[in-house]
Amino acid sequence: MGLYLTIALVQLIALMSPGPDFFFVSQTAVSRSRRQALFGVAGIALGVAVWAALALLGLQLLLHRLAWLERLIALAGGLYLAWMGLRMLHGAWRGGAGHGHAPALQQGDWRCLRAGLLTNLSNPKAVVYFGSVFSALLGDGVGVAARWGLWLLVTAETFVWFAVVALCFGLPAVRRGYLRLSRWIDGLAGAVFVAFGLHLILARRSA
Repeated sequence: MGLYLTIALVQLIALMSPGPDFFFVSQTAVSRSRRQALFGVAGIALGVAVWAALALLGLQLLLHRLAWLERLIALAGGLYLAWMGLRMLHGAWRGGAGHGHAPALQQGDWRCLRAGLLTNLSNPKAVVYFGSVFSALLGDGVGVAARWGLWLLVTAETFVWFAVVALCFGLPAVRRGYLRLSRWIDGLAGAVFVAFGLHLILARRSA
């Protein structure tokens, strides 16, 4: 039980650090609907499930040995985040405060799920994070069932956390405030996504 609580606390601290996932969920919740935001949250949770599973299977060791593969994944992820950010900036530029509607990131539940999944998968550092956490806290005495129980824990915790974020940003008062400042909020979110994307691209290139 102590191991589960430790992993849950470490994961919660990581989730509370603002990143592409947080900005995606919050922007979708205020600009679209809670339902679509929750589909996006499901996509993010699926991405975490993939990265955590790959970490348990030792992918971070493979990436450490094959630096070109990690750079390739980071480049693809950085390009996706930058492209998504440019779309948001374009929507903010074409929109405008006070128009009563927001430039759409994604339309449709399943497109939101796909966008959430790709947003999470775009950051290959996740597998390094999970690999580091698991290798530091999981010893040889931890069985297969316990390991995959922890995989389920971090996946479920991710979904619950971002579902709370989506519900909070989907509150009517928050949405009304967003509609008054939609151009600036979308522009800021777009700039953040571009910055994350460029960070991944340039960091990998310099490496």
